Amino acid sequence: MSTRRHPHLPPVWLMALALVAVAANLRTAMASVPPLTETIADDLGLSNTALGALTTLPVLCMGLFAPSAQRIAARLGAAASVELSIVCVAVGLGLRLAGGATWPLYAGTFLAGVGIAIGGTLLPGLVKELFPPQRAGLVTGLYMLAMMGGAGASSALSVPLEGWLGSWQASLASWSLLAVVGVLAWVPVLTGHARHRAANPTVVAPARLPWQHATAWLVAGYLAIQSVEFYSTLAWLAPSYTARGWDPTDAGYLLSVFTAAQLVSGLLAPALTDRIHDRRVLLLSASVLGLLGQAGLWLAPHGAPWVWASVLGFGQGASFALGLVLMVDYAGSPAASARLAGMAFLFSYTIASFGPASMGALRDLTGGFTAVWGTLTVLMLAQVGFSALLRPGLRKVE
Repeated sequence: MSTRRHPHLPPVWLMALALVAVAANLRTAMASVPPLTETIADDLGLSNTALGALTTLPVLCMGLFAPSAQRIAARLGAAASVELSIVCVAVGLGLRLAGGATWPLYAGTFLAGVGIAIGGTLLPGLVKELFPPQRAGLVTGLYMLAMMGGAGASSALSVPLEGWLGSWQASLASWSLLAVVGVLAWVPVLTGHARHRAANPTVVAPARLPWQHATAWLVAGYLAIQSVEFYSTLAWLAPSYTARGWDPTDAGYLLSVFTAAQLVSGLLAPALTDRIHDRRVLLLSASVLGLLGQAGLWLAPHGAPWVWASVLGFGQGASFALGLVLMVDYAGSPAASARLAGMAFLFSYTIASFGPASMGALRDLTGGFTAVWGTLTVLMLAQVGFSALLRPGLRKVE
């Protein structure tokens, strides 16, 4: 990587490290919960639908508050808004320490979800603004690597942390410390970006989301299906195996295998986009892997669960990372990338927020997880269809 792109900004390597520190916090609020669902349910008397809502609530926030990120960035600047977002995550996760009552658990989850919405919406535009164009794929891969790394660590360590710290509340709240690291790491980018804005003042136009843009709808539709698949799997993979008699720690490790596989594909797939122009090659490959993994969990859950979790993780990691790349590909400017992200996240995450709770309700209705994995397998076929439509040369959002 070249050392810097703009004279007022920190070196590119330092901004990449800061991006990694921030991105590591964008999934811990959701991924830390599933391995502890049985314990939380016993303590608070929650149904499977209510437990699914603990994963659903941040995703719903990520959809509903994505457009607000643009208005906040117009006032504070994108880098300052990202700093604010990670502060929200830190405070929200810290509130879970009082999760012996139901309301602090959900209130903290809500606040963390708002922070994730702001940061996740603005980071693709900042990647386009701060980093050299020829490195966009690699930087997106690092962003994805950190995000899935945080998810994998939080799912693997939730049950051990409960034992070490003495309660599930302390286990969930401990991830606020990682958010504090993100807050501190982002300070050089915040100060450098402020100097850059002062030296290059621009008039910020009202952030109108591209609702009538056909390409934006294709990206949003693709991400909606991918997000339903991902968050439903994140919420119910571990509980589906504890329900089959697995030890909660082993079920947490299975979820970690799912997220660890995403570390590899999430880094590799965006890096390959720097060399493969037709994104459909990668999009279809990732979607087919996801289809195979979901089908395995549905049709042969006892056959090779570690294999199915790995294959599904490879597919989902690549699918989401490629979705982030599409927000850069199909945008004509950093501002357009942020607008596209705002619309795509509003639509996709709002739809996806119904996934975990709906799958929990389906489990309550049927008494098992067979229908859950069957539904997600059929839905994966739609992701394959959208992948085929995202061809090169589509009209960009301006």
